[in-house]
Amino acid sequence: MTVLVVTGTGTEVGKTVATAAVAAVALAAGRTVAVLKPAQTGVGPGERGDADEVVRLAGHLTALELARYPEPLAPATAARRAGLPPVRPQEIADAARKLATEHDLVLVEGAGGLLVRFDDGDPDGGGDGEGGGGGGSTLADAARLLGAPVLIVASAGLGTLNTTALTAEALRARSLHPLGVLVGSWPQHPDLAAHCNLTDLPTVAGAPLLGAVPEGSGTLTGPTFRSRAPRWLAPALGGTWDATEAPVTGSR
Repeated sequence: MTVLVVTGTGTEVGKTVATAAVAAVALAAGRTVAVLKPAQTGVGPGERGDADEVVRLAGHLTALELARYPEPLAPATAARRAGLPPVRPQEIADAARKLATEHDLVLVEGAGGLLVRFDDGDPDGGGDGEGGGGGGSTLADAARLLGAPVLIVASAGLGTLNTTALTAEALRARSLHPLGVLVGSWPQHPDLAAHCNLTDLPTVAGAPLLGAVPEGSGTLTGPTFRSRAPRWLAPALGGTWDATEAPVTGSR
C-alpha cells in the first residue's frame, strides 16, 4: 500500500503512538515515509502536535499538518469557534496523493474517531466530499476519495468490542476496507477482559488483529522506541508480532 489511513475508535486510544510505530517499522525496512495530520486541535502556534511526536518517536520522515486549531474539540467545531476555514476531504486527499508521489508510504492520521466531523457540511444540504446531506465530512470521506485501506486503533479493555464493531461497520457501509485492528495501548497488567478481547476483536471487526503497542510507549526515547516497535506489529505491518503469543507488556 502507498497510503494508509489511521483512525481510532475514539479519543485517547493511542492512535499517534500507533502511527509512529507503523512509521518506525517502515523506515527500518528502508521505505520513505510521510505522515499527514489533516487537522490538529488543542495545540497552539509553536507547540508540538501529533505529527511532531511521530517524528520524535519514529525518526526521519516528512510530517505535514494541514490545519491547526487551538481548542481541544472536534475539528469542525474547533475551526468554527476559531473563525478559521475547515479542512475538506478533497484537500486531505490531494495532500496525501502529492506525498505519495514522493514517498513509499503515507500515513494519514485522523482526529478522534472515524466519523468525527472536519467541516459542517453544506448549509443547503448538499454535503461535502462523499458525506452527503448537511452533516459534514469525515475522515471516511477522505479515505473514500483516496481508495485507501484503514487501520483501526482500538483500546484494550471493556467497551472496545462495541466501538471497534461500529467503526468496522461504518467503514464497510462506505465501501472502505478495514486493514485490521491494532491495540493502541496494551496495559502493563491486563485484566481478563483485555485478554479475551485479543480473541474477540478480530471477530467483531471482521479483520485481523495486527498487534498491540505497550502502554507508555510514547514516553520512550526515539532510539528505544524504534528498536522495540517491530515486536509490537504483525508481519502485515512489517513487524514480528505473533498473534498466538501474549503481547509485550511494559514500555521500559
